[in-house]
Amino acid sequence: MAAMSLTIGFDLDMTLIDSRPGIHACYLALAERTGTYIDADLAVTRLGPPLAEELVNWFPAERIPAMADLYREMYPSIAVAATPAMAGAREAIEAVRAAGGRTMVVTAKYEPNAKLHLAHLGLEPDVVVGDLWAEQKAEALREYGASAYVGDHVGDVRGARAAGALSVAVATGPCDAEELRAAGADVVLDDLTAFPAWLAGYREAPGAAERA
Repeated sequence: MAAMSLTIGFDLDMTLIDSRPGIHACYLALAERTGTYIDADLAVTRLGPPLAEELVNWFPAERIPAMADLYREMYPSIAVAATPAMAGAREAIEAVRAAGGRTMVVTAKYEPNAKLHLAHLGLEPDVVVGDLWAEQKAEALREYGASAYVGDHVGDVRGARAAGALSVAVATGPCDAEELRAAGADVVLDDLTAFPAWLAGYREAPGAAERA
C-alpha cells in the first residue's frame, strides 16, 4: 500500500472520546436552565445519533432548534474539559500516521465542538467533518478516499458500508459486539487498544488495498 493511499476515518463520541461525563453535565445544565426534566443518565446510554434525536424526548418539536442552539452554546464551557480520550485513541491515530497514512474524524457532533474536544486532548487528525450521521458519513468518507471507518455505533457501520469502506467497529459505545456484527461490521474490536495490531495485519494482508 503506497504512502498516503491509506486514509482511516474515526467516529468521535465513544470511539475516540468518552463523552458521557461532559454530555451528562451539559444535559443537567440544560435542564436547570430551561426548567425541563432531562434524564441525563438515560441520555448518555444512547450516544451517537444527532442531538435533535435526543432532545425530542424532552422538548416539544417546535422547541428543538432553539434547545439545540442553547445546548451547543453551553457545551464548550461545560463538556470539553470533562471529557477524556478513550483508551487507545492516541495510539490509534499515531499508528495510522506511522504507516504513512492520514486520519479523519467524521462525527454527528456539531463540528466546532468536535474540534474543541480534539484540541483539548491533543488529538490531531488531518481532517475533521461534523454534522453527519449514519449514511450521511459516506459523503465525507468518499470525498477523502477513506479505506476504513472506525466507529462504535450501528450508524457508523452503515456509514462505512455506504461509502464502500471497511467497517471497523469498537464495542465501546451503546452497541455491543453482537449488534455491530449483525449490522454488517467487517471487524469488531473490544476497544481501540487493539487497533494498531489490527492495522498492521490489515496492511500486510495480500490484496488489502483492493479489499478496502
